[in-house]
Amino acid sequence: MSQSFKVNVNSSLDFDISQTESSQLNSIKVSDNAYHILHDNTSYTAEISASNFNEKLIKVKVNNNTYNVNIFNELDTLIKDMGFELGNSKIVNDVKAPMPGLILEITVKIGQEVAENDTLLILEAMKMENVLTSPRAGIIKSISAKKGDAVEKNQLLIEFEA
Repeated sequence: MSQSFKVNVNSSLDFDISQTESSQLNSIKVSDNAYHILHDNTSYTAEISASNFNEKLIKVKVNNNTYNVNIFNELDTLIKDMGFELGNSKIVNDVKAPMPGLILEITVKIGQEVAENDTLLILEAMKMENVLTSPRAGIIKSISAKKGDAVEKNQLLIEFEA
C-alpha cells in the first residue's frame, strides 16, 4: 500500500501526492541539495535551501522562484485533526451538544468564571446522563439552552468570552 502525503505550498495551494507518484518523478540529484527535474517535457532546477523537520517545512527554490512547502503524512494529518499538534493552543470559544438529548441541569450562569474541566451542564442522551465540562478556563458569555430543552447534535449550548 502506497503512503500518501498532504502538501501545502506557500500556505495557499493544497494537494495530495502518493509515495508511488513521488518515486516516479523523473529527477536526478546533482548535488547534496540540488536536483534536475524533467516533468511534462519541461526541465526544472530545484534546490532545497532550508528545512525544518519539526514544522514539516521545506524551502525549495525552483527555477529561481522560492516556495515554502509543508509535507504531512497520514499520521500528521490525524494528529492535527484530533487537535494534538505540538505547540497547538487551539482556543475553544463554545460548547456544542455532542449528541441529541435533553438538558437536565445547567450549573453555570452568564458572567461566571470557570476553570478547565468544571461541570457546565448535564445532558441526558440514550437514557444516560452526560456531564459536559469546560474545555478551558474562561468566562461564560452566553447560554443558548435552558433546563428541560431538547437539543440536537452540534447545537450551540454555551459561549465563552474571547
